[in-house]
Amino acid sequence: MTLAGKTAVITGSNSGIGLGIARELARTGADVILNSFTDSDEDHQIARDVAAEFGVSARYVSADMSKPDQCRALIEKAGGCDILVNNAGIQHVAPIDEFPTEKWDAIIAINLSSAFHTTAAALPGMRKAGWGRVVNIASAHGLTASPYKSAYIAAKHGVVGLSKTTALETAGQGITCNAICPGYVLTPLVEAQIPDQMKAHDMDRDTVVREVMLARQPSKEFATVEQLGGTTVFLCSPAADQITGTTISVDGGWTAL
Repeated sequence: MTLAGKTAVITGSNSGIGLGIARELARTGADVILNSFTDSDEDHQIARDVAAEFGVSARYVSADMSKPDQCRALIEKAGGCDILVNNAGIQHVAPIDEFPTEKWDAIIAINLSSAFHTTAAALPGMRKAGWGRVVNIASAHGLTASPYKSAYIAAKHGVVGLSKTTALETAGQGITCNAICPGYVLTPLVEAQIPDQMKAHDMDRDTVVREVMLARQPSKEFATVEQLGGTTVFLCSPAADQITGTTISVDGGWTAL
């Protein structure tokens, strides 16, 4: 399969899951727009590296996903958006009655509202082209819950609902919208947490990963950013033309429990 000639915009993609998805889309020939809220030489170098490795156009566009006007401007600055991957997200953990209001507002804005604004900006162009793919990165926490993560879980459940509504509004127009629901994914951020968990629980690496970090993931294996990228590529393929308005769990069996 090739996505040559398609332009993909991936929010929150200068590291981790977003960058992994961008790389897999570029591998199949898509031009990619990388994004985060920073605007450093390193950010732009990441885009140059992707372009050089895969022989596609790759640009970095800074935009703060907590700000509606910047979300919409990202799509305009992309100069085209055939594939939209809403990936940007943040997290905060606290009991509901102690949850800081500003953290709630930020999580809802970045994890949920940004997907609304980018989708609203991208759909007219997709409709004009008669083809489009919206892939929203939700979470196993978009289908289930855990304590102390009220804002994140509310936002990710909202992303699943937004995906369904987007699918219904675009059905029969050559556009699909789906949500990918990862469990625990091995990203640089997660990798950096492992030594602290080893120390806190007095366990070796394999034990702390299996019994602490992946306690709710029956496979006892992390998903990888490449696997999430491959799932995204699949959703952009002709095989997925009739897959819309649904969720795909990449969670090692978490939500089967």
